[in-house]
Amino acid sequence: MAEPNYMENITGVFGFPVAENPTGVMQNAAFQALGLNWRYLNFEVTAENLGNAVLGMRAMNNFRGVNCTIPHKVAVLQYLDEIAPSAQVIGAVNTVRREGDRLIGENTDGKGFMRALGDDADIDAAGTHAVILGAGGAARAIAVELALAGARQITVVNRSHGRGETLVRLLNEKTPAHAEFVAWAGAYRVPDGVDLLINATSIGLFPNVEDAPDIDFDSITPGMVVCDVIPNPPRTPFLRRAAERGATTLDGLGMLVYQGAIAFKMWTGYEPSIEVMHTALAAEFGG
Repeated sequence: MAEPNYMENITGVFGFPVAENPTGVMQNAAFQALGLNWRYLNFEVTAENLGNAVLGMRAMNNFRGVNCTIPHKVAVLQYLDEIAPSAQVIGAVNTVRREGDRLIGENTDGKGFMRALGDDADIDAAGTHAVILGAGGAARAIAVELALAGARQITVVNRSHGRGETLVRLLNEKTPAHAEFVAWAGAYRVPDGVDLLINATSIGLFPNVEDAPDIDFDSITPGMVVCDVIPNPPRTPFLRRAAERGATTLDGLGMLVYQGAIAFKMWTGYEPSIEVMHTALAAEFGG
């Protein structure tokens, strides 16, 4: 007879605020599906208490890993033992995994996008020209992973010159890709020859579900793959209008699930069920 074990392994998210973060819905569903004695919890951690929270994580041997969200993705770097190479280039960590007594920082945001691109759209990023709308955290992670995967050219379109030019400089200095910045003023027209168009802004996120990025939708062609990082609602006006133009579309729900699945594997060593995670999250979003 097996010895009873009443100690759960803990994962979760450090952030402020975190009450509306739905990651635990898909992670706990995946734990349950595999019969793992694990639990994912939301931890409300203010900026001034982040160091103490990481120390607490170190002190608890069954605290196996954590996600970091706003405002901790950059600040957490100083408290970790090692930063994975792609996370070093991105300059931000959204996942911390435990390896013995060491805490290692990873960034699964861009990796989740790349897996959705490959598994759901059967697209190889090598040699592509990608246009990324936005220059925030999601844009940064996606741009770096695309560049490291061999994207030929990355165009960053952003209203803030400083943020956009900083991302382009990072890509040109730290990756093999050629990057350029385009100021977003008025409706952006997608140039000929673009393979991937990615909305990495928060435009269209609940509750502003009818909003769409200011682009010339007539410039979208059937050969393009158009992606949105917005998970809720998954079928944004941006994607609907792109589909009307004949483009292949990828929603943000898939990216969110895949990045969570990558973190799950890092923590547990097991491959989770993508279907279980996707179904649980889609149900939460009313899909």
